[in-house]
Amino acid sequence: MTPPISIDLISDTSTRPTAGMRKAMSDAVVGDEQNFEDPSTNLLCERVAEMLGKEAAVLMPTGIMSNNAAILTHCRSGDDIICSSDAHIIGSEGGAPAALGGISITPIDTEKGVFTADDVKQRIRPKKARAPKSRLVHIEQTTNRGGGSVWPLEVINDIAEYAHEHGLSVHMDGARLVHASIASGISMRDFAAQCDSVWIDLSKGLGCPVGSVLAGSQDFIDDVWVWKHRLGGAMRQSGVLAAAGLYALDHHIDRLAKDHANAKFLANAIEEMPGLRLDPGPVETNLVFFDVSESGKTAPEITSKLLESGIRMGATTEKRIRAVTHLDVSKDDVQKAINALRHIIQN
Repeated sequence: MTPPISIDLISDTSTRPTAGMRKAMSDAVVGDEQNFEDPSTNLLCERVAEMLGKEAAVLMPTGIMSNNAAILTHCRSGDDIICSSDAHIIGSEGGAPAALGGISITPIDTEKGVFTADDVKQRIRPKKARAPKSRLVHIEQTTNRGGGSVWPLEVINDIAEYAHEHGLSVHMDGARLVHASIASGISMRDFAAQCDSVWIDLSKGLGCPVGSVLAGSQDFIDDVWVWKHRLGGAMRQSGVLAAAGLYALDHHIDRLAKDHANAKFLANAIEEMPGLRLDPGPVETNLVFFDVSESGKTAPEITSKLLESGIRMGATTEKRIRAVTHLDVSKDDVQKAINALRHIIQN
């Protein structure tokens, strides 16, 4: 029988609310979100809008809903999105832009999920009746399948300048934007300054049980509310969830540096193990991807063996594994995972 999971490195969505967060949730002052009468939700949206330098924000149940409410607000049926071929909206959101909005995607093959203004230039559709209309550039900060890489600020600004000059909007999937800010020392406001819409995730590194907050201009957020209703995301006493977000903003941002240090500790150990290599490297934030093709074992075989020790990582392909550090994983936990992984590779 497989033992219970004691060290969960499969995702930073594995975090659980801390005792302090649970108390904040239980003490939350609530009202009706749909009537803008929930004080906790209103405060969270105000604070996130300020942090991101935007006029307004809205609480969403999930990051996927933030992405797609934004996409459906920016685009119309027949429009086209330009993004990395590794983007979350391509591989992990059920084809939502096409399914919900009749929106196509033009992917860019990238190094670590980051592309340039020149890449965008080469993929903007010609203005012809038979061509889809290039309408939106989508940026994922940090890049998930790109190994948690941080988009350089100047690259984002160059893309935004070119996109805006050619009538395209820019949307930032900020699922791990907070990580990018901590790792780089650049504020979230600066990263988001030239983006027309941006959201942050509450349920990953920030440790909340659910939620994301999408920000933009007041007119944009007013239109997003239509899609929030259409997608089933409008809530009532959402302050219970917002209180968790407020607690996280006060207590869980600066500590992300510990997660980055733990990820680098793990990455350094992996680099020393025969048959393993970082893919990609070096590690910048809390995501560690590594290739096992020269170990004589497949990724699923290794992750299955780790589970026997109560340690969970994710096999993303037959030869690639992802490990994610977070609030519920200590340095001691990482050392135990290293020891278990080394034992599997050597035997």
